[in-house]
Amino acid sequence: MKKAIVFVIALGFGFLGYSQGDIKEGVITTSQKMSSDNEQMNAQISMMGDMITTTYFKNDKSRTEISSPMTGDMIIITDGETKEMITFMDNPMLGKKYMKGSMDIPEEDMAKVTIKKGDLTKTVLGYKCQQYFLHTNMEGTTMEMEVYTTEAISAYSQQTTAYNGSLKGFPLYTTMTMNQMGANITVVSEVTDIKKEALPDDKFSMTILEGYDEMEQN
Repeated sequence: MKKAIVFVIALGFGFLGYSQGDIKEGVITTSQKMSSDNEQMNAQISMMGDMITTTYFKNDKSRTEISSPMTGDMIIITDGETKEMITFMDNPMLGKKYMKGSMDIPEEDMAKVTIKKGDLTKTVLGYKCQQYFLHTNMEGTTMEMEVYTTEAISAYSQQTTAYNGSLKGFPLYTTMTMNQMGANITVVSEVTDIKKEALPDDKFSMTILEGYDEMEQN
């Protein structure tokens, strides 16, 4: 189950396509709204409010920052050249922890993901976006995604190689539905701001932040 959850999170929060677009360096702000058909779970989710995600990207590197009153702060830094990824979590329950990982997803896991190009387009912030559908089922956790991407933005992530060109562009609007233990969870993500901006290289440094301890992995 833990493997499935990690895989779903990687798909939901990390799949940034790669395209030779006009914007190759800058900052993207995304608003994420969560809901559930499970009354108890929905009550917990509603306490979190909307989550704001900020993604900095430069060439083949990215840095995503997520902040929530319930789950704390999270920083995810990826390097497309070395395939390295590091996650820093400042969690109210766990404290300050970091976890290193690889951006490569095993072929047997990616084989469980189906991608279909849709017939619709959507305009987000003036960018024309193409519709795609994704589906996966791992260890009892199912996920359905409707994604609208633009090829006007260049960014890299762990999914670029794995999708083999089936999914093109950077997602500007995504609806993700997961079914876990009988409860449906829906996450709607929409990019609300895009800025071209020169970024320093140390923004993507993977040096361990002061005060963070490595998280034990079972």
